[in-house]
Amino acid sequence: MWREAALEVYPEAEFRSPVRRAALVDAEHRLGGGLPDELRGLLLESDGVVGRTAVDTVWSAERIVAENLLFRTDRSFAELYMPFDALLFFGDNGGGDQFAFVRTPERPDIFVWEHETDSRRWVARDLRDYLGRSLAKGGDDWYQ
Repeated sequence: MWREAALEVYPEAEFRSPVRRAALVDAEHRLGGGLPDELRGLLLESDGVVGRTAVDTVWSAERIVAENLLFRTDRSFAELYMPFDALLFFGDNGGGDQFAFVRTPERPDIFVWEHETDSRRWVARDLRDYLGRSLAKGGDDWYQ
């Protein structure tokens, strides 16, 4: 389902082998909560999606864990930015801006965190909408 959704928009999208269920359970444990159902489903089909210009449109489960733990625990980030606890990052644009689900309150919407301004704003209504927008022609700054 998710592969088809991505390929419909960008036939050259690249996919990885599916994440193992045990690795996904471990990732959720390390993050302190479950992943959104849509993201979980995508990772079980492909452990990440590589889009235009080799951008990690959706990260692997391991990278999702690593990036989120870094953002939640790095002291220098705490001094520079608003807290990240309400967000679950899962992809980026290749230039520093990152995409996230909102964890609190849980919702399907996707937001972008713009690293230069620390702004967070809505960019897609759900993961399918995000894939459609981010993989379409127009470049890695499609959300501007």
